[in-house]
Amino acid sequence: MSDRLVAALSAIVGPDAVVADRASLTTYESDAFGLVRGDARAVVLPRSTDEVSRVVALCHREHVPVVPRGAGTGLSGGAAPVDGGVIVETARMKRILSIDAAARLAVVQPGVANAVLSAAARPHGLVFGPDPSSGAVCTLGGNAAENAGGPHALKHGLTTQHVLGLEVVLANGEVVNLGGAVDGMPGYDLVGLFVGSEGLLGVTTALTVRLSPLAPETRTLLVAFPSLVAGCEAVGDLIEAGLEPSALEALDRGTIATIEASAEYAAGYPLDAELALLVDLDGTAVEVERAVAEASRICRARGATEIREGADESSRRKLWKGRKSAFGAMGRLRGDVYVLDGTVPRSALPRVLAFTVDVAARYGLTICNVFHAGDGNLHPNISFDGRDPDMTRRALAAGAEILRACVDAGGSITGEHGVGVEKLSFMHWMFGERELAEMEALKRLVDPSLSLNPGKLIPSTKGCAEAKGKHDLVGEPR
Repeated sequence: MSDRLVAALSAIVGPDAVVADRASLTTYESDAFGLVRGDARAVVLPRSTDEVSRVVALCHREHVPVVPRGAGTGLSGGAAPVDGGVIVETARMKRILSIDAAARLAVVQPGVANAVLSAAARPHGLVFGPDPSSGAVCTLGGNAAENAGGPHALKHGLTTQHVLGLEVVLANGEVVNLGGAVDGMPGYDLVGLFVGSEGLLGVTTALTVRLSPLAPETRTLLVAFPSLVAGCEAVGDLIEAGLEPSALEALDRGTIATIEASAEYAAGYPLDAELALLVDLDGTAVEVERAVAEASRICRARGATEIREGADESSRRKLWKGRKSAFGAMGRLRGDVYVLDGTVPRSALPRVLAFTVDVAARYGLTICNVFHAGDGNLHPNISFDGRDPDMTRRALAAGAEILRACVDAGGSITGEHGVGVEKLSFMHWMFGERELAEMEALKRLVDPSLSLNPGKLIPSTKGCAEAKGKHDLVGEPR
């Protein structure tokens, strides 16, 4: 059946759009969360909605699981293969179908990279608001599946605020259109249901997205603080003052040292700071001038030791260079990085960050924090050597403790990376059996065969339970 399946897939998309040999399939054995790997039978790279529909319908008839995949930059194992399944890779579906500047809309295929859309919209004075750090390569289909955020989500919102319509292939190959080009569509919010569903409900083949006007002026502040507490308290003060920064990012001492030690990523950050904030302020020239003065006053009141401004595009780009490259720089510490994304109320930032420092000491690990401070979206980066089983175990256990602390502080196990398989066993921290059963019922209603991305997000479905047994990464934190 395996060879017959590959032949049937090739008949739909062409032999050049099917990957089925063992050596080439290793490229697709995981997403950016490399701790979970799978062995797909084949990868298909369709070019159209019709091809996706026919591929999914074939897999449905043959009872073969389907895993949707974008650029593979996901950090929770959401695109990890299901053994013996087929990966539908949307990288070749990368056309911007239209940009309507008057309506501030774009219609795109799912393989369009985040930054590519913003670059195409820029001549119209527009931008796509969400900007994940991997925006140069991550795709809009993946952004929608995971409800991605990014540094500027503080002002512009997560992906869900920017998706108005979806074209989706369901588990049986049927094509449906959800939402549209205007707000306030009648009936249930099916677009909202599918955004963030991590590929469990369908394969997205086109998106209608909202574009935002470019701000007339943007200025960036780099502010250094002598302690984690002072920097985090300044974050709360800035928001309470009503300044509405478009981005409010934080980097701790370990992150700064790691970035500055790299010739490729060094951005000139102050090495003596315990915490540095990157603050983007945008609006009219008058609005930004006032906001910069007020933000500087607030930060000095919290003990800021240095305030540096990037007023033009060149200096702003230099200040942002290190933040955007932080995850890459951390790869030099141990070779592997486990990136968490728990979210807490801003008032809990000092407490949870202090707990993270304690966890690093207890487990003998290096943990660097670079995060969306304005949203309370933490990114503790745990460096480890994946070839060392004990260090890998300690990294996973440390991550579980930190995420449990986020939930206990009134937060969430994920702010933008999704649940995937990484956090599958943690879902019961946030949801009771009734809520999980309702999620399962909804999954079964849309995908009765449980063939779409099984083993992800919902721990109570049959398919997910089987995957949980295989990928149960870590038990309850001590």
